[in-house]
Amino acid sequence: MGAQELSALLWRERELLELLTFKLEEEQLLLTAGKSRWVQHATREVEQVMARLRETGLARTVAVADLAREWGTPEGATLRELVAQAPAGPWTDVFGGHLRAMTDLTAGIRQLRDVNEQYLRAAIRVTQETLSGAEHEARTYDSRGTSDLSSPRAQLFDASM
Repeated sequence: MGAQELSALLWRERELLELLTFKLEEEQLLLTAGKSRWVQHATREVEQVMARLRETGLARTVAVADLAREWGTPEGATLRELVAQAPAGPWTDVFGGHLRAMTDLTAGIRQLRDVNEQYLRAAIRVTQETLSGAEHEARTYDSRGTSDLSSPRAQLFDASM
């Protein structure tokens, strides 16, 4: 695998990182709008993009190792090391651009993930508080539509009928 193939893989990985950014922003919009009903679908889509990123990342690792061998650099080199040891020519700029873009995208993704996690924790806390309050306040209604305060909990049948 040569430099051209590695560059194509890096473009694919960048596109997936941008898609992941979109999916995380979509998830955040659902959370802030209180549309918790759809959060599970957004989370599943995030997980699907993450799976595709893992596959692409593995292919990138193999391509970097192949190109490192071709360029005479250590086989276990990272993309950053490959950029630093690239032969003179355009590939230093090309791979350096990929590296900068991917670093920026990753930082943005990390920030979105952290904010979404805070929103999810807050949603869980509110749900738990609502459920704990609902258990003690549930009452039944009589035939006039007023709450039966003597009843300690809700019942399915009105025995006084």
